[in-house]
Order: sequence, then structure tokens, then C-alpha cells
Amino acid sequence: MPMSNSPTSILPATDSAENLRRRRWRMLKDRMATRGVAIGGMAVIVAIVLIFFYLLFVVLPLFSSADVERVAEYDLPGSSGKSSGTSLHLAMEEQAEIGFRLTSDGRAVFFDLVDGKLIDEHVLALPPGAEISSFVAGQPGPARIALGLSNGSALIARHFYKVSYPNDQRLITPEVKYPLGEDALEIDEDGEALTHIAFQDGEEEATVVAQTADGRLLLTHFLKEESFTDDAPELEREQVVLSLAEQASPEAEITQLLLDKEQRNLYIIHADGSLIHFDVSDKGEPRQLQQLHLVDAGLQVTSVQFLTGDVSLLVGDSSGRVVQWFSVRDERGNQTLKPIREFTEQSYAISGLAPEFGRKGFVAADDSGQIAIYHSTAQRLLLTQRTSDVAIKTLAIAPRANALLIEDAAGRLSFWHVDNEHPEISWSSLWGKVWYESYEEPVYAWQSSSSSDDFEPKMSITPLVYGTIKAAFYAMLLAMPLAIFGAIYTAYFMAPKMRQVVKPSIETMEALPTVILGFLAGLWLAPLLEENLPGIFSLLIIVPLGVLVFAFAWQQLPGNIRHRIPEGWDAALLVPVVLILAAVSFGLSEPLEAALFGGDMRNWLSGELGMGFDQRNALVVGLAMGFAVIPTIFSITEDAVFSVPKHLSFGSLALGATPWQTLVRVVILTASPGIFSAVMIGMGRAVGETMIVLMATGNTPVMDFSIFEGMRTLSANIAVEMPEAEVDSTHYRVLFLAALVLFSFTFVFNTLAEIVRQRLRTKYSSL
Repeated sequence: MPMSNSPTSILPATDSAENLRRRRWRMLKDRMATRGVAIGGMAVIVAIVLIFFYLLFVVLPLFSSADVERVAEYDLPGSSGKSSGTSLHLAMEEQAEIGFRLTSDGRAVFFDLVDGKLIDEHVLALPPGAEISSFVAGQPGPARIALGLSNGSALIARHFYKVSYPNDQRLITPEVKYPLGEDALEIDEDGEALTHIAFQDGEEEATVVAQTADGRLLLTHFLKEESFTDDAPELEREQVVLSLAEQASPEAEITQLLLDKEQRNLYIIHADGSLIHFDVSDKGEPRQLQQLHLVDAGLQVTSVQFLTGDVSLLVGDSSGRVVQWFSVRDERGNQTLKPIREFTEQSYAISGLAPEFGRKGFVAADDSGQIAIYHSTAQRLLLTQRTSDVAIKTLAIAPRANALLIEDAAGRLSFWHVDNEHPEISWSSLWGKVWYESYEEPVYAWQSSSSSDDFEPKMSITPLVYGTIKAAFYAMLLAMPLAIFGAIYTAYFMAPKMRQVVKPSIETMEALPTVILGFLAGLWLAPLLEENLPGIFSLLIIVPLGVLVFAFAWQQLPGNIRHRIPEGWDAALLVPVVLILAAVSFGLSEPLEAALFGGDMRNWLSGELGMGFDQRNALVVGLAMGFAVIPTIFSITEDAVFSVPKHLSFGSLALGATPWQTLVRVVILTASPGIFSAVMIGMGRAVGETMIVLMATGNTPVMDFSIFEGMRTLSANIAVEMPEAEVDSTHYRVLFLAALVLFSFTFVFNTLAEIVRQRLRTKYSSL
């Protein structure tokens, strides 16, 4: 029988089966590796997406609007029977469980906010025969109120809430106290009724400003002395009469008096909308500072209140507009009230303003029965809500800004829960210039905390983004030329044996912990640069010129001397040259400073150029962070250049091109995608660097591109402030927003870089 010619018949059956088994096993491993790589790549993408959405989940509540919910509505507590006085004031205790109502007949009514049931009622210690003729509430925190009486005296009271825990159950007991004594304070010796009153009480002094029925304006100052026999302090009285001779409209009656908590600024508002500002810091000699009109012609001032902190005035008018005023220094150095921002979302006359206790937000009520919640600094409308069909008469906000108590013109009270967690954040406050209280102009500012209770957090991300770009710019300015040129020389010109020493040595630099680099930069490099500032700048001139001179001199040497150095080892000769030139530059620092800068370059920069100097500045960061970035850029660039196929270089040289022409027109173009990737990865490293920037700068969030000023970066800011931020607070979420900005910046930048790299690869792949 003839033998078959098929290939399988040539090999033994056992060998064919073994080969088939091995082939299948290799194919299985290949499929497993392919799927493993695919799964790993997908897992990385999923992890990045999850990080993005988690950051977004934490950040989104910052931009949510406020929300209110009606809890209860009831008749005025304590208004039945013979006593039916109108409401002068409404307030709530901190837990928003007990309400307080002050009536015109001198009763303090405490009631349950949920159902309106009467809890307690106190009759204030009014002198016999005296009636309340005026009223004012002091600072909302201490809960002090001042009553101007018909006999020319004033009674100071305080509603107080004692918390106890009988049987492990919380019990809130309301009380009324008299911080300056139960006896009314004598204000007008003539006994005229006090028609308007302003009052503030401090630790060592108290001040009452009142207008009498016959038109006199009295400022009465009380110095406190500790009493060892009574709870109330002993008072030393001093009184002056304020003159309104410079008033624009003498016939316009006074409608309101306001005295700030520092007892320095007195504001007198008249019916025609004019305001007179007195400086009463010297109680014996008050000075009139300014007079102006708060509203345009044809409008009336309907409500004026201090914003929390008593720096700004909120002025509501008959058109429904609310304007914020505070003092700004003018061209002559005088403090003058100016309208800073206005809120025009309401269309009816403002009937009441209720500032929040601890934030720069406020609630405005109007004659249509509508309320609006605003934040002044963010210039943000958070909510409008109709709460009644008639005008709103009196308005109160809880100390924690989580509840509202509203009385309408029909004599009904309504209690509302408020959800308004992050009113101080808006796009303008995060990214734009903001005019903060006591600032001369709008600024970008980051200052998240302070020791003051009245401090307003300033959370502009712009200075942090600016600082991040500044730090990366100066780091890349140092790292890019050194790393790229060094890598090109190492890969293209350097001898192989020398390359085997240089490349691993530079790559080893990347293993240095950045915390060590930051520590050295802050404690050693920064003082060294400060002491040798002229030497640093002379280094930039002396070293390049010295290297060129040495190279020229080397070329002039006889060939038998030059050829003793093997080709590719030339760079080793420059190491001692650079070290000697650097030592010369630092040695010339002191003579140059004495000769050119009067012995102190820092003062010269400040006096002649107006440039400030911080010891830990962008120069220090650029050197330290550049040192950290160089290994990354160098390693990737060197690999890209060294990987250019040799036949391209040999072909170019064979066609008559010089080595430099081959390098510029063939090698670098072919390696450009890798070089570009190296730069982008180095930039990403510089943008995300934390420890070097944290330790080598003053962490000052300033908007100054000067190399002698510091900065604060996004990553360093997160590292510094995240441990101190309260979870879910505005500060906490804004730090997550900074992380989201950094994440987005890196993602967008790397995506664009990859697009450019792919185009470069496509363009030069045919070389």
C-alpha cells in the first residue's frame, strides 16, 4: 500500500499530540494574559471614575439651595385674657424648642415652638407707672434687650435658658435676668419718654443712646465695677448730648438708632432715608463722621439691621431691595460708608430683616407675606417662600439658623424648619474677587479659620490654583532644560560605559523621599539662598559663560592632548569646571551685594523695585521640586532618544548629514512623542507634589507671580487643612472641591497630552 504524502504522517503520533497540547496551553496562557491585562485596565478606569464620582458626591451639596418646611401655625401665645399686648420682639433658644415673645405691656412669654403652648410668663420689672415707649434688641448671642420707658429711664433684661438633666432627661428652663440690675437706669433727668433707643453691653462697659420725646439725643455711658454684695455690677454713669446741627433735613424725624457691639459707631436713621454716622469711641467727645442718603429719591427706608459682626448695615427699602453697606477707606484715608452689594429679588417693601447669628446670611420678609434667604458675601439668593397671605410683621431666626419664627399682620405665628447648610458658597465666591468686610477692595482670598468668633471664612480657590500653577511653572523651568538636554546627550553622545553609570545614578535620585527634599529645602536651602542671593543670580551667568570658555579653550588644545579623552567621555571634564564656577559665584555673592545693592539685596528689591521677599519662596520651591522632577523627565526622555532605531541615524549620516543635523532632524523628531510624554508626566508630578511645597514655602495663598514670594498649592492646602476640617462642614466640602479641581485638571491635561503625543507619533512614524 503506498505511503501517504500528508505532513502529519511524517511525525510520530505522540509528538503531534504533545505539540498540540503545548500549543493549546500557550494559547490558554495568552488568552488569560490578554484578559488579565484587559481586566486590569478596566479596573483602573473604573477606579478613576469612582474617585471622580465620590469627589462629586461630596462637593455637590455646596451648591444646593435652601429649603424650608412649615412645622406649626398658631395664635400668639400669651395674648388671651386682659393682657393682649402686641409683639415687640421674637426669639428662640439654641435648640429651637422654646420661643420667646416680648409684648408691649412688659411681659416675657415663653412657649413651645411646635404647638404654641404657654410654658412660662414673666412680668418685667418696670417702674410703677412707667410704660414701654421704645425697644431694641442687642447682640443676638447674649440675648439682651433694652426697653426705653415713658419716665426717661431704661430697663435692661436678658432671656436665659437653663439646661438640666433630671432623670437623664433634658429639661430647658427659661428665665429672665437683669444683667445691670433690676432697677431701671436713669437716662433723662427731666423724665421725658425715650422714643428711640440703642444699647450695647460689654464686659467692662455699657452704652445707651436714646432720643427723648422733646427731641434731645442722649448718650449715656456706664463703666462697670464688680460688686461683692450683688450679682449686678456697680455702674459709673457718664452722659453727653449729641448735636445734630449738620443734619441734612432737620425737620425729618429719627426712625431708628443703631449702636455696634464695640460701642464705637452710632448710626442715626431718619424718615427721609438719611443716615448720620457718629464715632462714639470717645464717649466724652463723640464725632460726626459722615451723612448720606441710604435710598434713592421717592423710596423709603423700611428696615435697617446689623449683619452679624456689626460691621455691615443691611438696609431694606420700599421697593423690596436690600443693600449692604460697610466702611471703606477713601482716597484721603477716611473711613466712609459705601453700598457694596444689593439684592433685588423681592418686589414689595421689606418689612423685616433677621441676620443669622454666626454667618453672613440673613432673611428678609416683605409686605406680601414672602420671605427670602440670602447670603451677603456670596451674593446668593438661596430661597424665596410665601409664608402668609398678609404682610409679615415680626421675624426671628434660630441661633443655629435651622428654624424661623414668623408673625404676620393677622396675629398668627408660624414655625418653620430651615435646611441651609452651605449658603456661603457660590461660583463668584469660589472663583471671583469678593469684597469682604473691612477690605479696601475686592480680592481673591483663602482664609478658612481664625480665632475670632465673628470671623468670616474666605474660601476662594483661585489663589490655590494660581499657587499650583506657579509652583509647577518654576519647577519645570528648572527641570525641563536640564533633564531633556541631559537625556539627549546621555543617549546620543555619551560613551556606553559612562551612560551605564550616569543613567542609574540620576534615576536613583527619584527614590529620595520628597519629605526629605522638603525638609532640606526649608531648613537648609532657603537660608542658604537668602544669604547668597546675588551669588544665585550670578550663577546663571558665570556657569554658562565659563562652560563656553572652557569648551573653546579645550578645542584650541593640540589634538594629541584632546584625543587622550575617549570619545563620549568629554562630559566628565565639565564636572570639576561646574563645581569650581559655582564656588566662584557664591564667593562673589558678598562683594556683588556690597557693590550693586548697598549691602542688602532684600532691602534693595523692596525699596527700588517694590518687590517683597519671603525666605521660603518660589525660587526655593523651583530648585527643590525641580530636583525631584528631573529624574522622571530624564529617564523617559533618555529611553525615548536611545530607542530611536540606529539605522535612521546611520542612514542620515551616510547621506552626508552631520551628527547635530541628524540629532535635530531625525532623532529628536522620532523621539518627540516620548519626550512630550516625559514633560507631561513631569508636569503631573509637579502639579500634584505636596510635601516639598508644604515645607519649602510659607503656605501663603497670595496672587503674586514673583519668584521671591511664596504660594499655597491645592495639594498642600488639602494636606494642611483636611485633618482640622469638621466632617461635612463647608470647609470640608470645599477641600474636596479643591481635590476635584486638581483631579480634573490632571485628567484634562493628560488627555490633551495623549492626543498631542498620538499625533506626533503618527506624523513622525514614517521617518
